[in-house]
Amino acid sequence: MGAPSKFDPSKPATTDSLVSFGSEVRQLRRARQMTLKEVAHASGVSLSHLSAIERGSSKPSIDVVERIAEALGVSSDWFFARRPGAGPMEQAYVVRKKNRRNMNVLYGETVEEAGYSDALLSSSIGGSFCMGIADYEPRSSKIPDQFYKHGGELHGYILQGELELLIGEEQITLRQGDSYSFPASVIHDMRNMTDSITRLIWANGPVIIPKEVIADKRADEPGDQRQPK
Repeated sequence: MGAPSKFDPSKPATTDSLVSFGSEVRQLRRARQMTLKEVAHASGVSLSHLSAIERGSSKPSIDVVERIAEALGVSSDWFFARRPGAGPMEQAYVVRKKNRRNMNVLYGETVEEAGYSDALLSSSIGGSFCMGIADYEPRSSKIPDQFYKHGGELHGYILQGELELLIGEEQITLRQGDSYSFPASVIHDMRNMTDSITRLIWANGPVIIPKEVIADKRADEPGDQRQPK
């Protein structure tokens, strides 16, 4: 069986493309830890229509797509990742370098605000684990996030540079070739304290980025909670 084709609200939809779009909506909703009812309320889309969209049994209009995207804190482009390829499997599961999704969009921060750029290497955020690549700007730091604790694990591998990793109350210096893995329930922070870019590959499971974290950060108040790695 071939992989689902991509849904375009401006063109006639196929069953496969609707299933693919609905899956993208469901994955992001779960990452935001929002219920169907909460997204329906925030978007103004009826609960029954939203449920049908997630199941791939209803074609949303462009306006509905944009309202769902706004309720989930992204632009509608997030749902339509461009993955060209010779066959359906390549299109669905292979991510070319130039087509990586911008994870900073999910965090609600620009690279300048976050101190790092983050891109998704996995084809979706719906798996048990997702993989990405992050570049930490020189002398970048984040605020340790007491709020963002959840089940799952965090893994990383330093491709270049040096990273200061705070796990609990212990500060550890990681250099090129070093790696880490620890429970996501432990408070943590990552900082590049050098004058060069630090690059790492990360694998997190599951991907959880609550909508409340985005709202808190946009308030721009001292002590705002930040999305950690």
